[in-house]
Amino acid sequence: MKNICVFCGSSQGKLPIFKQTAIDFAKILVQENCTLIYGEGRLGLMGIIADTVLESGGNAIGVIPDFMMDKEVAHQGLTELRITASMHERKYEMARLADGFAVLPGGMGTLDEMAEILTWNQLLILKKPIGILNVNGYYDPLLKMMDEMVNAGFLRPKGRELLLHSTEPAGLIGKLKDYVPGNDNIWNSIKRG
Repeated sequence: MKNICVFCGSSQGKLPIFKQTAIDFAKILVQENCTLIYGEGRLGLMGIIADTVLESGGNAIGVIPDFMMDKEVAHQGLTELRITASMHERKYEMARLADGFAVLPGGMGTLDEMAEILTWNQLLILKKPIGILNVNGYYDPLLKMMDEMVNAGFLRPKGRELLLHSTEPAGLIGKLKDYVPGNDNIWNSIKRG
């Protein structure tokens, strides 16, 4: 796996463990010779991961919509910068470049990006692994909600299995690298008539 796209917060969060885990994750990306693909911000966990990758001798490709360039949130000094016309194009470009996706703590934008990649995988638009780094139990409620979606009949078990997870950076990168996509999508399991 060459390119890992990271979705995470544009803030650091309140707990020091969020920042430290982002640093640890970035260092392992470089050790594993993975290029960082991300939403190009210089703030929060996004900036911390990019800075750590670059300081550790790795490569970081940022993708940003042009309207955000004007807000002075762009990171300077990346290996490569790609500017898109919209947020939709930004997500498409990150998905196109990535071999897999890692989700670290974040807010609504992070959840949006994760949900879209999961949906694209369900529909076989993509066949790329996605997993969450469950730092300090941050994503426990989300995992529980996904289990409830299965129990209530709104998410098929195969759809639930698409979201990998680990509490350790190395564990998540290992799961992303070991992932073997299936050939089933939700349409194959829908009963007709």
